[in-house]
Amino acid sequence: MTHASPRKLDALGKMLSASLISLAAFSVTAVQAQDNPFDQFPLIIQCKYRETYHAFYLSRVSMDGVATYTASDRIAGTITIDGRAKATGVEGGGSCVGKTLVELRAAHQAYDLKR
Repeated sequence: MTHASPRKLDALGKMLSASLISLAAFSVTAVQAQDNPFDQFPLIIQCKYRETYHAFYLSRVSMDGVATYTASDRIAGTITIDGRAKATGVEGGGSCVGKTLVELRAAHQAYDLKR
């Protein structure tokens, strides 16, 4: 059995430390990458538009945090976690326009998926 010199053991220790630090950083990044942006938004938002009630379903969340909701009549809207609902592609909008997620939940217009 050969013995490593103190200099080699010191170098090995530094390499091991660097590897562990890299592994720890990777683990934190991997957890953040697995966070589901859909968990931050309600699955359905119910709005009244032109005397008809519509269920707007969460269809996508962009990298900048804008959630897009669509309904069956090719009408849609967007909202962010801290922003207000906006209609897209239609004039005037409906009963959701200008409300925050907090306001939509308080008005029982937002429905979350429970796990």
